[in-house]
Amino acid sequence: MMIFLSVVTVLCLFTTVAPHLPGKHWLIRVWEFPRVQLAFIYTATLLMWMFSYAPYPLLSTFMQLMLLIALGYQLAWVLPYTCIWPKQVKQVDDSNSSDDTLSILTSNVYMPNDNVAGLIDLVEQYQPDILVTLETNKKWERGLRSLEKDYPYRMACPLENLYGMHLFSKKPFSDEKLRFIVESDVPSMEIYLNLAGQPVKVYFVHPKPPSPTENESAAPRDRELKLVGHECAKQTCPVIVTGDLNDVAWSPTTRIFRKISGAQDPRIGRGFFNTFHAKYPIIRWPLDHVFHSKEFELVTIKRLPGYGSDHFPLYTKLKLTGKR
Repeated sequence: MMIFLSVVTVLCLFTTVAPHLPGKHWLIRVWEFPRVQLAFIYTATLLMWMFSYAPYPLLSTFMQLMLLIALGYQLAWVLPYTCIWPKQVKQVDDSNSSDDTLSILTSNVYMPNDNVAGLIDLVEQYQPDILVTLETNKKWERGLRSLEKDYPYRMACPLENLYGMHLFSKKPFSDEKLRFIVESDVPSMEIYLNLAGQPVKVYFVHPKPPSPTENESAAPRDRELKLVGHECAKQTCPVIVTGDLNDVAWSPTTRIFRKISGAQDPRIGRGFFNTFHAKYPIIRWPLDHVFHSKEFELVTIKRLPGYGSDHFPLYTKLKLTGKR
């Protein structure tokens, strides 16, 4: 038993230090994602040490101490996304005005998914000002045409490579751009909206993840998020960044993005709002995001029901206050 626990403990310690090893290969960076799951595994291993016979007490004590340190380290990353943490963004009521609010529904549809009606039902129920869909191809573009009557302002980039993107808006926008910031097959969109007479810049992004089936390295994703972060920092108007970042809220890359851009995360102090994987509860983490500058406060944020995609949709409503 002691040999088994020792091996498990060494593996636990490896998953703690692995994200800090040199390089951006997915085998290194993947351990940034399951910090909550790892914390449960560390806790279970620690309890087994505590209640198992230890013929070598010093080794047992050392292993337990290392596990405690590793557990504390993992919790330090995820605790800001729990209700015990102070809220970063104030929650407000929007009953007085709608000119200064913006609601966004972000949904990675999972391209092979055929349940277009499921997404349309959610859009009709929540009536977001903006709908951004990811992984949408020509099939999805045709399926969502019934929304066009309510969403007269649109952008489209249908692709068959899992990185298509469509934007539907009830509010008029200007200076729209379709960009391929880092990779030639990975689009992003950006627009300007007008809220209560104030221009607002909105970025929609979906970089590739580090994985054995996508990019072996996290470098392209990290570079795109840093570039968008620097652009946000240069804006003189309020900014929103939303989409499937293929990165968890608590990763070093996302922290760097927020530090560079000055963006706030409405989930801090409220919860994880795990959007992936919709079909496997044990391996869920927050991959879909809405970040915003300090001029906004939160009306509501919620994870919506699934409709066959591997992602849950994320609905967020923000109120422009003008406060910096």
